[in-house]
Amino acid sequence: MTKTFADLGLRAPLVDALAAQGILEPFPIQQQTIEDGLAGRDVCGKAKTGSGKTLAFGLPMLQTTTPGADPKRPTGLVLAPTRELTRQIVDVLKPLGAAVDLRVTGIYGGAPMEDQIKALRKGVDIIVATPGRLIDLLDRGELRLTEVNQVVIDEADHMADLGFLPQVQWIMRKVKDQQPRVMLFSATLDGEIDVLVRDHLHDPVRHEVVDEHEVGDELPVIHRFFQVHQMDRARVVGAIAKGHSRTIAFVRTKRGADRLADQLEEIDVRCAAIHGDLRQHQRERALKMFSDGKLDVLVATDVAARGIHVDDVGAVVHFDMPEDAKAYTHRSGRTARAGQEGVVATFVMWDQVADAEKLKRQIGIAEPTADIFSNDPRLADLRSFEHTEKDLAAAAGAETEAARPVANRRQQAAMFRGSRGRGRR
Repeated sequence: MTKTFADLGLRAPLVDALAAQGILEPFPIQQQTIEDGLAGRDVCGKAKTGSGKTLAFGLPMLQTTTPGADPKRPTGLVLAPTRELTRQIVDVLKPLGAAVDLRVTGIYGGAPMEDQIKALRKGVDIIVATPGRLIDLLDRGELRLTEVNQVVIDEADHMADLGFLPQVQWIMRKVKDQQPRVMLFSATLDGEIDVLVRDHLHDPVRHEVVDEHEVGDELPVIHRFFQVHQMDRARVVGAIAKGHSRTIAFVRTKRGADRLADQLEEIDVRCAAIHGDLRQHQRERALKMFSDGKLDVLVATDVAARGIHVDDVGAVVHFDMPEDAKAYTHRSGRTARAGQEGVVATFVMWDQVADAEKLKRQIGIAEPTADIFSNDPRLADLRSFEHTEKDLAAAAGAETEAARPVANRRQQAAMFRGSRGRGRR
């Protein structure tokens, strides 16, 4: 039976603040972890992006945190791998904190340190921080961790991917004497993450959400694989975006992100690129415009996308095919969040057919690869996409791109040139 937030032990001010935002029922990860968090247990949660982790750790922290005596000595600390995720956690927790007279602030790189120092000097109870900027402020003496009694490590697997675990270990050693309650959340709990759990969590209760968003499930994620001509890829992205609200297109490089954004603008698709070379305010502006529905497509590199947490993303496009199943999972997790249905489309070049088949086997997807041009009406709704007999025959092994003669690929290129000409008329 589904419990309410009050049933889980949350007090009225937080329950009322959630209700004012239209949040009435806890998600599975919240049902599993909030009671343990309120009881002071260390918690190790395995759950993917979009499963409701922020409230799962944030609500127990907000209810059990007591304001510190010194404004430079917060009592609650949340570590996050990226500045975008840091900001989004703050956006969730800050209004709820106000309901219980707690001050929440974000500390992250790419933003003026002076402004963050001013916020710390005014007083803060809970800090949400990226490891690097937190260490910078500790070195400057603008912050002390000697009263921290609660720590959250969010998206620990992403911390590992970005090389931040040594910094996390250093920070955890700084708070060890206070024996803080620790809640750790990660999509995976093996390897380096397991070491982190063994080093810093005391007799943790473990929760694993069998996420309905798991790659390979039929719903709510629908997976499509398209063989697309090199010169037609941007137009195919535009065609997909027209039929699906908020589309994220993933590319391998920063230069590739800018190039695709320019190509999309040329065909009147509202878009922006987000990657590591952009200033923080540019990234934040692009994310806000995308979240507000003012952009149809957000073009992102893998690293920049770590912090993209936007609801109602209708489609994810792997413009450049991901390197492996793990990258596919991380990218694809940007859609089908919070029970919403989503579509994932992977572009396959003529020389990547074998790689695409290997990727499908790794993630457990039996989906034909369809030959697609940008004027194909089926792109308007990938949920109801119907494969041709040729697609199905290829999937059954009767025909593969690797076995097709070069002349056939030249014929495809000629067809593409013809389709562009017809489109201009």
